Amino acid sequence: MLPRVADSLSFLYLDMVRVVQDDTGVCAQIQVGENRTDLVYIPTAALSCLLLGPGVSITTPALTTLARHGTSVVCVGAGGVRAYAGILPDSLTTHWLEQQVAVWSDPDRRLDVAVRMYGMRFQDAEVPDTVTLEKLRGMEGQRMKALYKILAQQHGIGRFRRNYHPDQWHAQDPVNLALSAANTCLYGIVHAALLALGLSPALGFVHAGTQHAFVYDIADLYKARTTLPLAFALHQSTNPEQEARRRFREDLRLLRLLPRIVQDVQLLLTPGSAEASGTAADPGDLPERRDVEMVHLWDPKAGVLPAGVNYATGGP
Repeated sequence: MLPRVADSLSFLYLDMVRVVQDDTGVCAQIQVGENRTDLVYIPTAALSCLLLGPGVSITTPALTTLARHGTSVVCVGAGGVRAYAGILPDSLTTHWLEQQVAVWSDPDRRLDVAVRMYGMRFQDAEVPDTVTLEKLRGMEGQRMKALYKILAQQHGIGRFRRNYHPDQWHAQDPVNLALSAANTCLYGIVHAALLALGLSPALGFVHAGTQHAFVYDIADLYKARTTLPLAFALHQSTNPEQEARRRFREDLRLLRLLPRIVQDVQLLLTPGSAEASGTAADPGDLPERRDVEMVHLWDPKAGVLPAGVNYATGGP
């Protein structure tokens, strides 16, 4: 059985270790004393993505073994809350990338994904059949204003307005500072999940014009339940940025967000695999990982054709 991205062992996060290849397999060397090193073997064949946090070093033979088993390697921040770079194996299928491009390039299907993302964010929302993207943005704005108002009232804060000004960073109030810091952490988690699936972070359905457009799209699905309550809870913090990052990393173990991101992304790109209501599907209903034996050829009429075949119709 091939490993599934949504399985609990499919994402492994490491920090402060050295990853090497020995005669048995890939292992993490953990320094437990001046003269003692423990070895923890990594189940490379059961992993879809290895997250390398701060303090990790890895050897070329270990990377070669991970690539041979089709495991993506992503360099991340502490707790996996930022994604800096990703190494994708040659064996990683383009299935989900092709799904993303096919939906993204069709205006009607792209709008449909945007509408379903809105439904996943606000599950009690009703969207008219004739809604446009402009109207959808307006509806989303009204919902977020109402949510800001509710959270501000719960925490005894006056009127709150979301502001993001990098050039005036330290002039912002604690809630905005905490929210920006927590959102950055969330973007890193989403980015790592998209890379593990082989998707393009740049091809967004609502956001556009940035290499992280799809990251922002997917992160918006979880802000109301993760970063927003956290940021408002830190409205009296003297160091809201640091506290937001620390609390987000601690809560991430309880949220189990990575499998949920993978599941929701696949649901958005393959709507026929689950209920149209936007609720999460049973992971067993979604195809996860597809290994191909050889490269195929594309044909606009015939569809996918096998490679390694001479299609010449004549010749000398």
